[in-house]
Amino acid sequence: MVNTREIALDCIMEILEKKQYSHYVIKQVLDKYGYLDKRDRSFIKRTAEGTIERCIELDYVLDSFSKVSAKKMKPFIRSLMRMGVYQLLYMDGIPDAAVCNESVKLAEKRGFSSLKGFVNGVLRNISRNKEKIAYPHKETDITAYLSVRYSQPRWIVKMWLSRFGAEKTEKILEGLLAERPVTVRVDENLNKKEKESLLKEISLAGIEFCPVNGLSYAYELKNPDRVENIPGFEDGRIMIQDAGSMEIVEMAQIQEGQYILDVCGAPGGKALHAACKLNHTGFVRVRDLSERKACLMEENIKRSGYENIEAETFDATVFDAENMEKADVVIADLPCSGLGAMGRKGDIKYRIREQDIIEIADLQKKILSTVWQYVKPGGRLVFSTCTLTEEENERNALWFLENFPFAKERERTLFPGIDKTDGFYMISFLRKS
Repeated sequence: MVNTREIALDCIMEILEKKQYSHYVIKQVLDKYGYLDKRDRSFIKRTAEGTIERCIELDYVLDSFSKVSAKKMKPFIRSLMRMGVYQLLYMDGIPDAAVCNESVKLAEKRGFSSLKGFVNGVLRNISRNKEKIAYPHKETDITAYLSVRYSQPRWIVKMWLSRFGAEKTEKILEGLLAERPVTVRVDENLNKKEKESLLKEISLAGIEFCPVNGLSYAYELKNPDRVENIPGFEDGRIMIQDAGSMEIVEMAQIQEGQYILDVCGAPGGKALHAACKLNHTGFVRVRDLSERKACLMEENIKRSGYENIEAETFDATVFDAENMEKADVVIADLPCSGLGAMGRKGDIKYRIREQDIIEIADLQKKILSTVWQYVKPGGRLVFSTCTLTEEENERNALWFLENFPFAKERERTLFPGIDKTDGFYMISFLRKS
């Protein structure tokens, strides 16, 4: 019999202890155990993702009840205790006694019988006193309070407090921890009857949906099972894509017959959206650095059914003379710290360091100083990121305007918890004739 707690625990170990990427690990595990029923897969996903995104708070609670700090625990025990505390605090459907008992069993199964008493004692103590946990006071130390309550590194909290103020920062942090429905883009070239038929199929599959952000083709799916089983996915009638990503393509103002170059496009969502906007005319060339990413883009292109798009491996920092002043639109959704996407990739905040921001911003400058040359006179360059740092966004946009023959057209920032999307920055530039 499959032990879903053990599977979730192995995911947590891979991500937090072995530093593997959360979205890859969890997807691989859910694919491996695709034969399990929806309830079991949902348990694995929620337990793993929740433990990862709440890790800072969980360690704070553990340190409040344990004589051994979380940092000094053996890696397996640390992951086991984090998972147990998450279940105690955030999974009301599981009896506290079951959490404690099953954690003890897992410790014994994995060769830590000598620590059964420790595991049991700490978890039961937390269970009995979870209403009395002494969190930092909001009034006396806002940084500590937000850091612990929303499980964010202090440096990120301090940065956003300085930029956005306390009220807005807390809304952003709340948004990053909010439950994330699956957002899909319906092929805009479906006629009214075809679209109605697709939405009926989705409804009959037991999936609730609602429109998103005023985009006529965007919907939130509230209770899907596996993505592959959503009607319209396998035949390309729908694509998984965040609404913020769709807004970037809207900013590009794509017209039929244009040539679109997406320079850092994996997994291909914006490029495929652009191909859809072209309505089987023009052409989209989408690039990324690695062969693996190019293969992923090719898979998505094949599923879409669009033939006016091609994926290739190419380093965006290297000049391509063949595309000199060829593109009507260049989409430059550039490498970034990803802090706006922490709601979907909970391990980002543990990977990115404050000093990394400057290095990433410099890489963006290197790419922008190359790819602007592909834009025709009168054409458009759309620069975007999925982060919320000034260095990677506004400062680089200003630097670009000061150094290259472009004029600012539109600029927009989307915030988790405010705009009901991931965090995005986007700005469009028009090349001077």
